[in-house]
Amino acid sequence: MGSRYGGLKQLDPMGPNGEVILDYSVYDAIRAGFGKVVFIIRKDFEEAFKSQVGARFADKIEVDYAFQCLDDLPEGYSVPDGRVKPWGTAHALRAARDVVKEPFGVVNADDFYGADAFAKAAQFLTAPKTEDGKEHYGMIGYPLKNTLSDHGDVNRGICGIKDGYLDSVEEYTKIMMEEDGVCRGDSLSGERKPVDPEELVSMNFWVFPASFIDQIEDHFTRFMAAHGAELKSECYIPTVVDELIHNGKADCSVIKTTANWLGVTYPSDKPAVVESIAKLVETGVYPAKLG
Repeated sequence: MGSRYGGLKQLDPMGPNGEVILDYSVYDAIRAGFGKVVFIIRKDFEEAFKSQVGARFADKIEVDYAFQCLDDLPEGYSVPDGRVKPWGTAHALRAARDVVKEPFGVVNADDFYGADAFAKAAQFLTAPKTEDGKEHYGMIGYPLKNTLSDHGDVNRGICGIKDGYLDSVEEYTKIMMEEDGVCRGDSLSGERKPVDPEELVSMNFWVFPASFIDQIEDHFTRFMAAHGAELKSECYIPTVVDELIHNGKADCSVIKTTANWLGVTYPSDKPAVVESIAKLVETGVYPAKLG
């Protein structure tokens, strides 16, 4: 909804010819070998989104839509009086249950992930998987230094990795490179600690088998039983993944990318993103005009 940005940042031009961030994500997905894109959007801006974004891809890749609706809930549950916010990213992905039947990746529409991230995601999805009774998920991991901002501090989840698999995510806030050259952030306990700029962080780029949406249905139904009467509770994709990892039903490979992540939270972030994309065009990573 872009409440801090002051508008629909998904539709705000960032590229040299009016491209939005999502244009680059779909472009990178196509050249990495993805064959379909599903936009999960709010019903109330369907017309604007389809005309301004979706129509640009109609002749390049199969396009479909899913709508995250507040009242799209498991049978037996209803929206409590006064609730206005959707139910989180797991609920958003659940909205695509009728149109996603293949292995898939999940990205935020307003984050720039980079060509290497999509290439690594495609490699993971098409590689043979071990038949060991577990589901095999993947998470694209960015070196923290590739996600820092020159314009202020950032919040990141730093990945705990064991034998190449995600074991935990430790949340840090107000991370920045300080004047003494040391990168520091505030832990959940409130202590300011050094953090290694080479540590991998999650930027919510996930890759899953089609069966993950069934796992979301089970988890979200239990979430509604526990929190359905609350006005602001949300169910998140990482929470579902974490539960499945720790009950032994799945593992999650951490897939390192060399790409730089770019994002816009506040209007003041836009110039840096525009400049970074211009440099990628200048160096030939992207054509000046996508298409």
